[in-house]
Amino acid sequence: MPGSLDPLDVGVQIPYHFRCPISLELMRDPVTVCTGQTYDRQSIESWVATGNTTCPVTRSPLSDFTLIPNHTLRRLIQEWCVANRAFGVERIPTPKQPADPSLVRSLLNQAAAQSNHMNSRVAALRRLRGLARDSDKNRSVISANNAREILLAIVFSRMDSDSSELNHESLAILSMFPLSEPECVFVASDPERVSYLVAMLFHPSIDVRVNSAALIEIVVAGMRSPELRAQISNADDVFEGVVGILNYPLAYPRALKVGIKALFALCLVKQHRQRAVSAGAVEALIDRLQDFEKCDAERALATIELLSRIPSGCAALASHALTVPLLVKIILKISERATEYAAGALLSLCSASEQAQKEAVAAGVLIQLLLLVQSDCTERAKRKAQMLLKQLRDCWPEDSIANSDDFGCSDVAPF
Repeated sequence: MPGSLDPLDVGVQIPYHFRCPISLELMRDPVTVCTGQTYDRQSIESWVATGNTTCPVTRSPLSDFTLIPNHTLRRLIQEWCVANRAFGVERIPTPKQPADPSLVRSLLNQAAAQSNHMNSRVAALRRLRGLARDSDKNRSVISANNAREILLAIVFSRMDSDSSELNHESLAILSMFPLSEPECVFVASDPERVSYLVAMLFHPSIDVRVNSAALIEIVVAGMRSPELRAQISNADDVFEGVVGILNYPLAYPRALKVGIKALFALCLVKQHRQRAVSAGAVEALIDRLQDFEKCDAERALATIELLSRIPSGCAALASHALTVPLLVKIILKISERATEYAAGALLSLCSASEQAQKEAVAAGVLIQLLLLVQSDCTERAKRKAQMLLKQLRDCWPEDSIANSDDFGCSDVAPF
């Protein structure tokens, strides 16, 4: 249902007391502040977040910023929605309440206390994981209570093949949060911790494997130290583990999303890209290229371009029958970034292989490039396209060269 309803459109007037005084829209999660006024939670939270310390209606100071859910009003709004269903009004869902900071602290203490029974600690972590999954607000509350430090200590409390469910639950929660640079260094600077995360990439549970890959990506992306980033990308079997996640069946889409993020982060370390190629990254990327969503497809193409810049990666890409046709097919279909990465990969391949040039021309790259240089894409993408056009000039059919003036592509010349 839209946030506000136009009575001329649906033939129904929203009762005044069902509208938020701030947004004037139908309240979806009414809460009452200390002055007794009720607002929609999102509106009053935004009001306070921008530095306001007074009640919007009464202008009285807000001595307490606690928001109390107005369950009675919310039920009345839901009943009104149901009664006006014939006018196209949909019932608002019952909102999940944000995590209580005192509950979060209690659960973290319960999980951290080694004197507690293992089942009790695991149960506390499972409740925390459920809260973290519910909303960004909950994750902010959890993070504000020193959760990352506690969870890091639990994750690495037992680094062997018999690591417990306690470690795995902590890993699952930790993978939902960004880490500070000191926290990333805490993980990356200890080879045993790195080896433990890599070992978890081969755990029988796909959830544990994906969570480990997610944490590896967070750590690598969260550090500025090239030495520590290289230390992780040089860990034994790290690329094999990540590629294995990429190859997991599509029934688990999170594996694809996390896998490409981790592979891209690891491939940013130039001196170890060869290890990615040896682990089968090229085959996995090309085989899954059409399965990625937009943002993940951009990362996949960026990774392909990175691998195309080293001889072994370029050779592996050129030897895959689908590489050139797929890059030509999607070069203009995803986004400006994707166009730039695809053009860069094609340029590397065609610069190294005459066979790749022939395959690109046969796949229709000429028209795609002529359209690209006339489009509103980035200057870098246009520059790569122009260089590729020059590279392919000797492979163009005569009729294509003769008719290329039809595209008004004078900025591609001179060759």
